[in-house]
Amino acid sequence: MTDRTDRISLAGSVSLGTGVMIGAGIFALVGQVAGFAGDWFPLAFLLGGAVAGVSAYSYIRYSSVNPSSGGIAMLLKDAYGPGVVAGSFSLFMYVSMVVAESLLARTFGTYLLRPFGLQDSAVLVPVLGVIVIAAAAVINLVGNRLVEASATTTAVAKIVGIAVLAIAGIVGTAVAGDGLFAHSSGESPDVVGLLAGTTLCVLAYKGFTTITNQGDDIRDAEKNIARSIMISLAICGALYLLITLSVEASIGAEGAVDARDYALAQAAEPLFGAWGVGITVAIAVVATVSGLLASLYSVSRLYAMLQDMRQAPALPERVPHQPLLITAALAILATAFLDLSQIASMGAFLYLTMDIAVQWGVMRHLREKIHAVRWMPVLTIVLDLAILIPFTIMKVQDDLLTVIVAAAVAAAIFVGQVITVRARSAQRG
Repeated sequence: MTDRTDRISLAGSVSLGTGVMIGAGIFALVGQVAGFAGDWFPLAFLLGGAVAGVSAYSYIRYSSVNPSSGGIAMLLKDAYGPGVVAGSFSLFMYVSMVVAESLLARTFGTYLLRPFGLQDSAVLVPVLGVIVIAAAAVINLVGNRLVEASATTTAVAKIVGIAVLAIAGIVGTAVAGDGLFAHSSGESPDVVGLLAGTTLCVLAYKGFTTITNQGDDIRDAEKNIARSIMISLAICGALYLLITLSVEASIGAEGAVDARDYALAQAAEPLFGAWGVGITVAIAVVATVSGLLASLYSVSRLYAMLQDMRQAPALPERVPHQPLLITAALAILATAFLDLSQIASMGAFLYLTMDIAVQWGVMRHLREKIHAVRWMPVLTIVLDLAILIPFTIMKVQDDLLTVIVAAAVAAAIFVGQVITVRARSAQRG
């Protein structure tokens, strides 16, 4: 157990949580969400926050009763036992987090290259992504305190920066332009598209789950994990609404779709010119780097717990810092070989499937133990399916390869867990 003087404060925990959330989700996904939801993409981000908020109930209840560095892995183990189901869905969560790290890394490369017109480079974007992952891993090797200190500083900088930029954009457009909705098509919302877009928006909030991985590293964990999750979700929800309204006012859904992976930088240009693009790029770089720092810290702790549970592979014992090194290596591979759209879609499939398993486990097996009401996990499952099914249908129609890859990854995880559990049972026998 970590010495109390080295434990993470509530402010530090919120910084780590928002550090993971306010990154690729808002900088890279706006254009993709607009492609699904059209003019209603700000509403999709609100709905994503609502789904995440309802889902958070089960994680809060469990973490308040049983705070541990394994977080979700421990929840699944308690719900289903130390077998194939718990191991598989724990790895679903782990892989979705690793994929989210690659999303952060590629977003870093995309925005950093935007001022030079190289944001679509098939070589430079992944190269910069790999470099920033490696740098974040080295910083994490220094220890908790540096990660927390950097997370707190950068969290304040990017929250203030995004808020000021968004508010200035909204006010400037309202005063100088034709109104906030001048670029709107005026069409009624496509419900299926709106729900599919909401699926991607959940990725912009799912970083709250990394807070559960802080376990007893956070001071007064029984109370502060819940506080940290709710504060982080509230901060992110407010910022996402501001920034999406600003994008809507500046370039509209069509402009966001055209810009795709760098919609926020494109939205800053009409009103603020090159200075606006530069400021947006600077904020994006800070957000993605700090997000990587926070995510590598939290996700490597999850992998360490899976190793302790003998449900994840390990390197030879002489290799130090295995969870961090393995996590960084997998994120580098995803960054090198997948584009932003594929990364986001795979993350959404794995995360929501895992979340359904978590909610079912809480409802059927843990409800009395953690003093949870039944209807909250039931509602979460309904909401997860309500957005995941339309998203899957649209992806099958437009991007079948990504669906196949996600299914193959899921199948490989299940097969690997069957082999692992049988080998573990044989050793015990």
